Amino acid sequence: MARQRLGQHFLADEGWREEIARAIRVSAQSIAPAPRDGRADFCWVEIGAGHGEMTEHLAETGAPVYAIELDTPLATALQRSVKRFPNVTVVSADILESDIASLTGGRRARIYGNLPYYITSPILHHLFASGDFIDEIHIVIQHEVALRLVAEPGTRDYGYLSVLTQYYSRPELVLEIPRSAFRPPPEVSSALVTLRLPGERAKLPGIDEVAFLEFVKSAFSQKRKVLTNNLKTRAKPDAIRDALSELNLRRDARAEQLPVAALVALFERFHAPEER
Repeated sequence: MARQRLGQHFLADEGWREEIARAIRVSAQSIAPAPRDGRADFCWVEIGAGHGEMTEHLAETGAPVYAIELDTPLATALQRSVKRFPNVTVVSADILESDIASLTGGRRARIYGNLPYYITSPILHHLFASGDFIDEIHIVIQHEVALRLVAEPGTRDYGYLSVLTQYYSRPELVLEIPRSAFRPPPEVSSALVTLRLPGERAKLPGIDEVAFLEFVKSAFSQKRKVLTNNLKTRAKPDAIRDALSELNLRRDARAEQLPVAALVALFERFHAPEER
C-alpha cells in the first residue's frame, strides 16, 4: 500500500518499466545496453526502490546495485525478493541522509530514481553535492518540474532550478509518462529526465558554489524584476548596470534572460567585494 505522506506512486505498468529500462540502457533491448557480465566499472544507486519495480532491470546488468528505500516494510520485502541477485544491496535509509561516495565505496555511480515530487529539489541538491562521483542521473519526476530543469534562458520555465541543474549537468527530457502508469496514479503527469554530469561547471573556473547558488536565488527572487532591483542588497544599481554592460548584456536584464555562464560571470563581479 502506498503511503501518501511519503509521496509514493509505484510504477506499476510493465510496458512503461520496459520503456524506461531501454531509455537508461538497462534493458537487453536497449540500443547500447550497459555491461551485463558483472564487470561494470560503475554501480547503480536506486532512489525509492519500492517493490523493486526497476531494481530487477538494474540488477540484470550485473553491475552492483544499491537500492535505497526509506519505507522499512518495503525495504524488508525488497530484501527478500532480490535474494537471487547477489549484486543487489538493499539500503533502508533516507537518500537525503545517505553519503553516495561512502555507500558506493568510491565507485563511479549512475543514479535512477522515481522521486517523491515534493522533495525533488532537495534530492537534486544532495546528489549534485556528490557530483564528482556521479556520471548520470535518471529521474522520474513531475512533468512540470522536468520542463523547468531543461528550460532555456528567456522561456517561461527558466528559473533557479534550471540554473542549478544546468550548472551541474546536461539535462534531457527523455520520456513523458502518463498518470495511468502508476499505482496509485498521481494527480499530474510525469517525465523521465536524464542528467549527464558534468554540466556548465566543467567549463567554468572554480567558484564558491554555495555562494553562487545564493546569488542565483537572489537574482530570481522576483522573477519579473530587473537584476538592478533583485541584487540591490549586493551592489548599487549603477554598478550592476556597468557590470552587465561589461559582459555585453542589456543594462535592464532580468535573471531569466541570462544563461548559466553569464550568471557566473556576473556573480564573480560582486562576490567577496572586501577582497577586490
